[in-house]
Amino acid sequence: MNNNDKDFVLRKNNFIQNNKKLSIKSKKRLQKSKSDNTLRAYEADWMDFYDWCTHHNLQALPAEPETIVNYINDLADHAKANTVSRRVSAISENHKAAGCVDNNPCRGGLVRNALDAIRREKGTLQRGKAPILMEDLQNITSYFDNTDIAGIRDKALLLLGFMGAFRRSELVQIDIEDLTFTQEGVIILVAQSKGDQVGQGAQVAIPYYRSNRDICAVTALKSWIHTAHLDSGPLFRPLNKYKQIRNRRLTNQSVAIIVKKYAKLSGLNPDNFAGHSLRRGFATSAAQHDVDERSIMQQTRHKSEKMVRRYIEQGNLFKNNPLNKMF
Repeated sequence: MNNNDKDFVLRKNNFIQNNKKLSIKSKKRLQKSKSDNTLRAYEADWMDFYDWCTHHNLQALPAEPETIVNYINDLADHAKANTVSRRVSAISENHKAAGCVDNNPCRGGLVRNALDAIRREKGTLQRGKAPILMEDLQNITSYFDNTDIAGIRDKALLLLGFMGAFRRSELVQIDIEDLTFTQEGVIILVAQSKGDQVGQGAQVAIPYYRSNRDICAVTALKSWIHTAHLDSGPLFRPLNKYKQIRNRRLTNQSVAIIVKKYAKLSGLNPDNFAGHSLRRGFATSAAQHDVDERSIMQQTRHKSEKMVRRYIEQGNLFKNNPLNKMF
């Protein structure tokens, strides 16, 4: 096996760097075609494949189609079909970056047929984290300590995450400069996100919840900014053990930890919840309150109706249940 096989070539992409017809500017821009999160996920997937090849004394780059088929069949013994598909995508992208375009082993019929067989056998149902519904959120608010800076931050984080239907990665990327307060509420600029890789940007409006200030995201947001004395830079920041605000962003993982903390305090099983529970909870709750699909998509910024309809179907499982008309 080539000792250089272990290199994750997609990150430096020799296929681009060695292309003498491309300008330096073009090469730099092409290297940004995939987000850092995508590259990290692909790198972890590639290393798993590489380690498997090492164990079986097989070549990883370029790999034979049979090698990939045998690998994913071993993987399928303990992994979900969606995980297997993602691994194949990572292997394929790394081969492309190494210059294997026309002879990419992942594009052959053998690998595709193996993937189809695994999907058919294991199914492709995705079991996401449970949503935090509006009723859950109202219960959680009683556990925020409004005299503690961490509690004030957490309240703003959770309410904003729910009302804005934000992904956790979007929440931690919000800067003070992205906020515009108006008489109606706040407008938040989302410069770039998972669903907007080209940076088209979007504006998310969150109105005042005047009938219930306890769960008003705008009021909680203003309280956090005032208490933390923030005037620029990251909106949500970590605290040290002395409850002093650090000059950096919260991480994606921190959002999940905070969600789990308050889920547990309110009597919910924290294992069922994560950062995505806020976004999913908004969509599901909106459907339960008869908000139309188009309006839900406007707030969640989904490009496709497919995922939103999954949330709507979940929200209406009992509401539109035919048994309600029979009892």
